[in-house]
Amino acid sequence: MKDYQLAWRNLWRNRRRTLITAASVFFAVFFALIMRSFQLGTYEKMYRDVIESYSGYLQLQHVDYMDESNLDNSFVIDPGIISRIEDDPNVTAVIPKLESFALAAAGSRTQAVMVIGMDPDNEIRGLNIRNRLIRYRLTPGAVESLKAENLPGLTPKLLDVFVNESFTDEESLISILGIDRSDTLKILPLLRKYTVFDNGYLTAADTGFAVIGSGLSEYIHAGVGDTLVLMGQGFHGASAAGLYVIKGIVNMSQPEIDNRFVYLTLDDARYLYAAPGMATSAIISVRETDDDNLLMTRDRLREVLGDDLVIRTWKEMNALLLNQMEADNKSGAIMIGILYLVIAFGVFGTVLMMMAERRREFGMLVSIGMRKGKLARTISMEMLLIGLLGVAAGVAGSLPVVFLGYARPLRFTGEMAKMYEDYGFDPVMPMLLPDTYYLWQVVIVLLILLVAIAFSVRKVFKLNVINALRA
Repeated sequence: MKDYQLAWRNLWRNRRRTLITAASVFFAVFFALIMRSFQLGTYEKMYRDVIESYSGYLQLQHVDYMDESNLDNSFVIDPGIISRIEDDPNVTAVIPKLESFALAAAGSRTQAVMVIGMDPDNEIRGLNIRNRLIRYRLTPGAVESLKAENLPGLTPKLLDVFVNESFTDEESLISILGIDRSDTLKILPLLRKYTVFDNGYLTAADTGFAVIGSGLSEYIHAGVGDTLVLMGQGFHGASAAGLYVIKGIVNMSQPEIDNRFVYLTLDDARYLYAAPGMATSAIISVRETDDDNLLMTRDRLREVLGDDLVIRTWKEMNALLLNQMEADNKSGAIMIGILYLVIAFGVFGTVLMMMAERRREFGMLVSIGMRKGKLARTISMEMLLIGLLGVAAGVAGSLPVVFLGYARPLRFTGEMAKMYEDYGFDPVMPMLLPDTYYLWQVVIVLLILLVAIAFSVRKVFKLNVINALRA
């Protein structure tokens, strides 16, 4: 009989022992994957929110704008340079942007805001503001009306949890409220009846209109149709003041931006800040967004620029966020390391139990002629098979949780949500779909298992047959 066949049969001679050992590996893999998926998923969402809500993947800037982000370090848009940038195979569009700060007021409330001027027809390829327009809002009145309709399942309770939340599409609303697909035909008409939000968007021909973030809208108590006053300082110290009718409200993913976001057409922003034909930056929309392609694209584009312009990647523009995430990543790695340490002790504990229980068996096998080398190989294969069973079960058990956490992210409420928003992050913790981190967690657990196998093999070769038979 071959070694692996003997090892497989030995596993099921004592099912309880086998299941206990496999369970220790299962929980090791399962919890490591779940923890890492939450951590990496949260990082990815934070990065994506910053990139898609504000910076873009690449930006064209004045060489001094990074150090002093003000209108004095803006630049004149040169159509020739823009055309040469757009000729790059990885570039899909160049969207000029004029950005500055102002004091916004509506009624008696004021707030310092970030004013962004862009072309409404092209910005969808940069910040994608158009698709962030609020289409549904769970106002207290809408929640009470919906609860009176006797909705099925947990939906009535979830309505209380997400009161005053805004949504950009039906899919998000259905997912958040836990509505079963079989009930959508019945419930969607009710959602459209009570929660649809009347909203609008800018066009290139608009003058005197603005789109603002939902957080800013709630703070200054201004809605669609209200007038927004902006006051600030323009190019080279010129005064900047204007009245704008709020045409739309958007839900920017990052609360820090959502609470201060004012969007004008590029022409309106240039007129407000007395900066005709100028831009503080230009978002470069790209096809391939991985790090290697971004760096190669940046290096190619540098060759067509003058000395006063520079291309910056999203990592250069968000260095502080990256440092914060890197520090958090290291603390998370320490936590997972502690988890692995606990797991390792659990695995070694089960291995010691198995070796102690089978000591007499091993002594008997060696005494009747089995070589210690063959016994060591058999024990190694037993441990390896148990480990593979545990790893496979851990991966299989984690996949449904990860896919569910990706489709329906964990959303915080109450004090936890406020804490997230105080740090400038959306109070949502999504999970990352399976990626290379799955492989690494499995490899680490298998390495722990290999150390346990080495310990078992050493025990077999140091076995004293007479003492073992007396055990």
